[in-house]
Amino acid sequence: MRRKTSLVLLALAMFFAALSPLLRWYAFPRLAKIPANQYQDMVLEAKDATLLDYDGLKEKKVPKVTIVQTLRGNVEASEQIEKTAGKDVVVWDGLSYVQGPDGKMVSKIPERYIFDAHTQEPVHATGEMVDGDPVKREGIEFKWPFLTEKRDYEYFDAQARVTSPIHYRGTQNFRGVEVYYFEQTIPWTRVAFPKAMPVAGITPETVAKTGTTRWYTTVRKFWVEPLTGAPVYGEEIHKEELRGGTLLGGREKVTAFAGHVKMREDYIEHTVDLVKSNRTLVLLLTSYLPWGFLILGVLLLSLSLYLEARGRRPGDPAPAETTEPEPVTA
Repeated sequence: MRRKTSLVLLALAMFFAALSPLLRWYAFPRLAKIPANQYQDMVLEAKDATLLDYDGLKEKKVPKVTIVQTLRGNVEASEQIEKTAGKDVVVWDGLSYVQGPDGKMVSKIPERYIFDAHTQEPVHATGEMVDGDPVKREGIEFKWPFLTEKRDYEYFDAQARVTSPIHYRGTQNFRGVEVYYFEQTIPWTRVAFPKAMPVAGITPETVAKTGTTRWYTTVRKFWVEPLTGAPVYGEEIHKEELRGGTLLGGREKVTAFAGHVKMREDYIEHTVDLVKSNRTLVLLLTSYLPWGFLILGVLLLSLSLYLEARGRRPGDPAPAETTEPEPVTA
């Protein structure tokens, strides 16, 4: 009986020992993915910003500019693309909506971002666009890969439609969460006018006829939780200018928008709580369960060997037989 038990324990030990690396290196890369139906929104603010007054085409100081960013998972589009892509695909329909202190629209730029649900690498398919213009992204956008590394990544800038490095600048602690800090600088670049203009009757085409161009630069900063690859906080030091042409009445340039854009406090708290929760799930698959199964396997193996050793010990000596004395006959 003892030998049977030791064999069962040995089998369980081998099972859990084999399950440990399988869970980490086989199951996790397949289980960790962005859900196709995910929806998220974020509100950012630039306080004491500079904004263009389109009535007189003059820059003015305003108390606040608000940017609302939404990302909505398009399940139907992702399922359609998966048929030919041969992988799990996520399609995010995004919108960046900028409004002034009076609540009026400054700009709104729609975007469709298509990427691999597991690796966050871009997937090129029909419909990939920024503000209605087809694009072919290289590099990541919005989210880093699971198990983010301490290195530079290629990051797509939707305004300039270019990909350039976003640099790892060190490890920090952000509100109790260990994060990797990344920074990207986009130098002054000529960019397209948004198709939705804030003044009725003015279109990108009418502005183009005046010879006036739009230029943009930014310093982009992200604090990324490395296990989930999710940014817990972000900032941009953002500036846009209109340059040249008859629209400016002989002026060389005028600031269209300038401000230090930061996440609003309530969205920071929500994002940190969400990332902490998701971080626990990733740890469960990459650390807690693999190491737990490995330790359990070692303990079961030790117990199996112990029982086997006890079963092989020589038994206690058998008691000596006692015989009745025979009667003595004369």
